[in-house]
Amino acid sequence: MRRAWPFVIIALVALVTVGIATAVYRVKTAPVPMTAATPKPAPVSRTASPAAAESASAETASSEPTTAPTAAAEEKEDASLHVRGPADAPVTLEIYGDFQCPSCATTSKAISALEKEYEGRVRVIFHEFPLAMHAHAAEAAMAAEAAGLQGHFWEMHDMLYQYQSIWSKFSDPGRLFAAYADSIGLDPVRFRLDARSSAIKARVMADGEAGAARGVKNTPTLFLNGREARNTFTQEQIKEAIDRVLAEAKKS
Repeated sequence: MRRAWPFVIIALVALVTVGIATAVYRVKTAPVPMTAATPKPAPVSRTASPAAAESASAETASSEPTTAPTAAAEEKEDASLHVRGPADAPVTLEIYGDFQCPSCATTSKAISALEKEYEGRVRVIFHEFPLAMHAHAAEAAMAAEAAGLQGHFWEMHDMLYQYQSIWSKFSDPGRLFAAYADSIGLDPVRFRLDARSSAIKARVMADGEAGAARGVKNTPTLFLNGREARNTFTQEQIKEAIDRVLAEAKKS
């Protein structure tokens, strides 16, 4: 038995050595746990849509510092506005008009002439403000808005003022409005439906309510760069008001 002890001891040492070597190997080859400092990116499927891929990328980059929004990200102007002239014009002239108002027709003609004289420097925005005292003003406004849905608001705007003395005397001017629409190349069926729609009526009413909130009571009412231009109706008066605003812009 004593002769066998050396062999038993050698066998035990061999087993212990193998056990230690195995344990060390397992420790060295075990995966390193992810820490908060090194977040694991979310997997993105190769078959996912571009929007999904962008969303997953955005989640991964949420902790990255963001830059300030650029000018392109600024709120865009209301697409339903009726505008003529460049957005960067130093003078913005807003007019609240009634298509059956004789003074509005005169003022509109004056503004059209001044748009040519101050080309590039004046931007014109038209707002609907049909007065209850004019029997066909609301119907005319709806006709202009219906033309606007087909991209021809200003053509109808000009025709309504040009022929105001004619259609305003008709008991049913809708037939004339349809003829005007046809003359400027509108889809006649769509125009007739739009000109009577509740959506167009709501738009005209909303424009009038917005004007009333700004203090508008009569037509025409003009605003130059957001300030009401009182007692300014003739071409000479409007021209003087525009020149004052341009002079103020140069000083600032």
